[in-house]
Amino acid sequence: MRHVSFKRWALVALAGALASAPVPVLSQGRPPFPSARAETPQPGARLVGTVDGFVSDTALAPLHAAFVSVLGTNIRIGTGPNGRFRIANVPVGQYLVVVKRVGYQPISAVIDVPRGDTLRVAYTMDKLSATMLDPVVVTEKSPTLRMREFERRKASGVGQFMDRAEIEQRNSVYATDLFRKFLSVTVSPSHTSAITEYYALSTREGGDPTVGACPMQVYLDQVPLPTPFNLDLLPPPKELAGLEVYSGPATVPPQFAGRNTSCGVVLVWTREGGG
Repeated sequence: MRHVSFKRWALVALAGALASAPVPVLSQGRPPFPSARAETPQPGARLVGTVDGFVSDTALAPLHAAFVSVLGTNIRIGTGPNGRFRIANVPVGQYLVVVKRVGYQPISAVIDVPRGDTLRVAYTMDKLSATMLDPVVVTEKSPTLRMREFERRKASGVGQFMDRAEIEQRNSVYATDLFRKFLSVTVSPSHTSAITEYYALSTREGGDPTVGACPMQVYLDQVPLPTPFNLDLLPPPKELAGLEVYSGPATVPPQFAGRNTSCGVVLVWTREGGG
């Protein structure tokens, strides 16, 4: 008769019990642990955020009926009596915001809308000095009147210009590409952020040390934009009526002269309603 040690017998018995036990099955579509969560957004989730803002004058008094526009979208909203505005369901990304109100200097700013969160912003507007103007009789459409000064400056031979016909001929997708035509403008990418931004830089010495060159002051329909400015935030070429470039303060038209013009000025004109 063969003798089996108690230890070996116990191991054989345990193996048999495990072999005969039912195998647990995880239910499909559920994580094995209750606390497990997916790190990526669910399919179909909307990547949107909210912009909550306040517009005031230099004395911090709320401004009613100031209009806030988000370039590249159909968003245009007015402020309430308390100077506040709120824009919901804005697609995530970087945008140019323009704020205008009658009697005040228009302003602009770049915002970065976060996903699923609220971006809170505040804008302060300077009041325009009151001036008496002679009576004006309008006999032509406003786009023609607005571009008349453009044509006059172009004929003077000071500065560099690109009119609507040349913009159409170049057939560019992005406004950034149009600036590569101008000899006094260097379109340079920035690598200081996760998103590549393209600046209009002058060949002149000095400028902003954070950019490493001389960023030019960009105006959009007479509204000064932040400096340096990401050219990719401008309207697409199909919405532009003309471009002007002035390489230095000596050539900048007086109405656009200012403390940020030492590196030159870029004037961008839109087609105003596609006209």
